[in-house]
Parts: sequence; C-alpha cells; structure tokens
Amino acid sequence: MNVIIITACPSGVATTFLAARGLERAAKQRGWNVTVEMHSQLEPVVPPGPVAIEAADLVVVAASAPVDLTRFVGKRVHQAPISEALPDPDAFLKQAELSATTLTTAAVASHPEAAPVPLARSSTEGGKKIVAVTACPTGVAHTFMAAEALTRAGQGLGHSLRVETRGSVGAQDPLTEEEIRDAEVVILAVDIEVDSSRFAGKRVWRTSTGTALKKSEQTIRDALEKAQVMAGAPGRPAAEGAGGKAAGRGGPYQHLLTGVSFMLPMVVAGGLLIALSFVFGIDAFKQEGSLAAALMRIGGGAAFKLMVPLLAGYIAYSIADRPGIAPGMIGGYLASELGAGFLGGIAAGFIAGYAARGLSRYVKLPASVESLKPILIIPLMASLVTGLVMIYVIGAPMAAIMSAVTGFLTNMNSGNAILLGVLLGAMMCFDLGGPINKAAYTFGVGLLSAGAGSYGPMAAIMAAGMVPPIGMGLASLLARNKFSEPEREAGKASLVLGLCFISEGAIPFMAKDPLRVIPISMVGGALTGALSMYFGVQLMAPHGGLFVLLIPNAVNHVLLYLLSIAAGALAVGVGYALIKTGRAELPGAAAPPRDKRWDMGAESDRAAA
Repeated sequence: MNVIIITACPSGVATTFLAARGLERAAKQRGWNVTVEMHSQLEPVVPPGPVAIEAADLVVVAASAPVDLTRFVGKRVHQAPISEALPDPDAFLKQAELSATTLTTAAVASHPEAAPVPLARSSTEGGKKIVAVTACPTGVAHTFMAAEALTRAGQGLGHSLRVETRGSVGAQDPLTEEEIRDAEVVILAVDIEVDSSRFAGKRVWRTSTGTALKKSEQTIRDALEKAQVMAGAPGRPAAEGAGGKAAGRGGPYQHLLTGVSFMLPMVVAGGLLIALSFVFGIDAFKQEGSLAAALMRIGGGAAFKLMVPLLAGYIAYSIADRPGIAPGMIGGYLASELGAGFLGGIAAGFIAGYAARGLSRYVKLPASVESLKPILIIPLMASLVTGLVMIYVIGAPMAAIMSAVTGFLTNMNSGNAILLGVLLGAMMCFDLGGPINKAAYTFGVGLLSAGAGSYGPMAAIMAAGMVPPIGMGLASLLARNKFSEPEREAGKASLVLGLCFISEGAIPFMAKDPLRVIPISMVGGALTGALSMYFGVQLMAPHGGLFVLLIPNAVNHVLLYLLSIAAGALAVGVGYALIKTGRAELPGAAAPPRDKRWDMGAESDRAAA
C-alpha cells in the first residue's frame, strides 16, 4: 500500500521529527511504501509530487498546526493531533487505516484552514493579537521550545499568537508588517540582541527564552499588563531607556551571548576542518601542498584566527549596533595578535561597544556633517580608543592571564584535571541552558583558540551537557510505573535530544521536580566531566553531540569518551529512578476538554491532545 505521512507541530522541531521517524519506521515494518512530508523549522518542506499523490492509497496527517489538505481531495485521509502518534506509531497507523474517510471538497471548503483541533481553546472573540520573537545563543533548542511553549500558552489563554524563531539557520516564519501593525503587544523572548527597530511605537515586553519556556502563560500575562511603548520610528533604532525592561537593550551578559552566538559557527567549522585534516594522520598537515595541509590552513589558519575578532565585533554590535562592529573586530584582532585570546576579545568587544555608543549618544555635530558620524567619526574614534587601550593597557595583562590558563591546562596533574572536570560538569547540569550552563560553555569554546592543550575542557563540557536529558530518558524507561504517560513520552524525546547535545531536553523534568532532578543531574555531570578530564579526552568541535564521533579524530579517545558519558547518564538515570516518588503529570500536560472536530468530512467526538 502507498501511504503519505504528514507531521506538523507548532514549533516544527522535536515533536515533528520524532513523529515522522516513528510513523515512517512503523509503516515500513508493515510493508507499506512511504512518502513523508515533515513541516520543520530547520529545513524546507518537501511536499509529495503529483505522481506520489495520485498513487497514494492513504494519507495520514499527524498535526497540531495548520496543514493544507486541498491537494488530497478524493483520497482516503485520516487526521489526528501529533501527540496521538508518538506513544504507539503502529497502533496509530492501524487506526488510520480503519477510520480514514474520503476527503471531500465540501469538507475542505467548510474548514479552509485544514487544521486539527488545537491543544487548548483557540483565539476567542475577546482574545488579543500578540507577536513574539524567540532567539537563543546557539539557535537550536531554547529558540524553538520557547516558541512552542508560547504558542500553546497563547491558545490556552484565548489569544492569537504568532512567533518568529531566529534559529541557527536565520529567521524562520518571519513576522509581516501587517502582523506587527495589528499586534496588541510584542514579546521578545531573546537571550541575544536582535533588531527591534521594526517594533518601534509598539508595546514591547522583553524576557529570556528560559522564562518563556518555563513560565509561558505568566510571560504572556506580564506582557499584556506591563509592556511599554518602544520609542523611535519604525525602521529606525529606538532610543535607549524608553520602555525600561520592555524595550531597553540587554545587559553585559546578553551582549556576551550575542558575541558567542555569532562566533560559534566559525568555531564549529574550524574545529571540524582541523579534525578532518587529522584523518590523513596527526602530522600529515605538515606536508606542504597536501590536502591535510589545506584543511589545516582553512580551519586553524583562517577560521580559528577569525573567531576572536568575530566575538569582539558582535559583542560591540550588541551594545552599539552597526557602528560597533568595525572597532570591535579591530580590537578582537589586536587581542589575538597580542596573545590575549578570547578574554582579551571579550574586553575589546565591551570597550569598542561602549565607546561607539558613547560617541553616538553624546557627540553632537551640525546637521550638515551629522551623516559622517556613523561612517567616519564613530568608527575612527572608537577604533582608536579600543586599539590604544588594548595595546597599552589591556593586552599585556590579558595575555599573561591566558598564558597562565593555557599553561595550567597543559601541565595540570590528574587531581587538578578531575577537579576542573567536576566543576565544569556540575555547572553544565545546574540550569540546563541558563546563565551558569552558558558560562561553562563559553569558557570551553573560548579555550579552543588557545591551542591543542586546551581541547580537554570542551570535551568534558559537551559530555556533561548530554548527561541530564539522556539520564531522564533512561529513568523513564527503568521506572515506567513512576512516570505518567506524558512523562514517558517526554523521556523518549529527552533521550534523542541528549544524544544531540541539547541539554534542554531535560527541562520538563526539572520544571516539575527541581529538588530531585537538579542535584542528581549535577552528580552525573560532575562524574562525566571528571572522567573525561581524567582520561585526557580532547574534542575539536563545540557542538554536535555523539554525531561528532562520525568524523575521525574529532575526539581522540572515543571509547573512553563514550564510557564517561555512559557513566554519568547511568548515574542520573538509575539515581532518579530510585528517588522519584509517585506519578505526576508534567507542567501543561493535562489533556484539555473534549471538543468537536471534523475528520475529513466525517464529524466525530475525540479527546483533543
């Protein structure tokens, strides 16, 4: 039998992917020919072609977001919320085969949105129109999880809410000018600086992705009650200070994360290119003219040399907007040349950013030459100030600190290595993407520019970051009777996310049971970090989870690295399985009231997921 499977969830990330893979696997086990259409934020939708649609005997739609079904008129179609497909994909397909009905033109015309029943009540007559933007430093987990949480909370509160996600591949589903104009309030759930000039004149509420994820309904209520109008004209930068928390730029921590988010792709690319050069032999790059030498030149000679200037440039950009980029990058390059490393780059970024912002705010010029300020005066003066401070004041002390840190990491004994691993591992597992987690991660990423002796901390950091979600997934399997059905499903997703180094997969468990989850996660992370450092594991790339192991020499001691991760994950999984008591629903997992919904032309009462 030929079947088309369509999956879609509000954020288009984890649930969409897991449901698609589960249904595809179950269909193939039944001997069906499968075509999958996955509505994902991370990649373009690839719809089935006319030939596949014509040949289809059954169309299975597992969706909790709108999907256009007009192309399937005349086909046997079964539609249900995506959450019904996750627990048992085979049973879901069996039900689809039995209950599918022929989709009629009248059914599509009466429901043009072709959307399933929402997870909670949809926008009502008294609801507000809200738009939001989510963005985290890496643009992977928090960005899309916060978007999905806000979408669900908006539906539950009866508001119409549209979210633009600014992930690792750029802006997805961007807000239109009409949507911004009609919005009652704008929510900026961002951990990095984003262009907010288009929201000038609107009521804006700024918060973090973590808050939007864990307290989504409260975030919406706060936005409606406390948001203040952002000053300025649309398309122009808003005046700072107007709107307080609602509209002002973030503090130093957010500026740092903005720089890290722009630097991260450079570090990942450079590290993997260096690892690829090692495929031909550890010393193969020393042979001039060889492919290994070319790869090393691209990764180590170009990408790693640009990482500190990028870090400094975009810290300055976060502080002063575009006028800060040039002086920031100049200061970052000087930091590299002076041996001040990423610490010097951070200092250069803040010096350049605040210098450029001060010049922009306080230097008043006649109207006839005001246009020269952003292209001549600010870059010149801010670069001069930054460069002189770096050369005569900051450079030498920062270089001495970096040299001491590098020397310590290179020559430390096993006892010091274990202590450092314990500290970094525990920090990674304390708040799962929060400030302490990101501080440890930023430390590891920054050290990658210091040379081969500094790759150990990054290995410990990434290994420990995988431990909480993998451990929670294992616990939900080891002690099924202690976990509710939604918790067990969250455990499956957590396990997959953990393998990808997405620590946020454990957040639903931490939010429900923080007094048990946080301590046991820190114990597991500390164990993994200590073992990784003790074994001398070194990692070239700061992201990718276990999939980095597919690249030869990206990790030097693969089996010991896997052992470190397994030890910590087992400690978390077994430990939490033992100490968890009772069975409780995850936050927001309670099923909403039954509602009437259509099923491809046939009305039926079903429980909305």
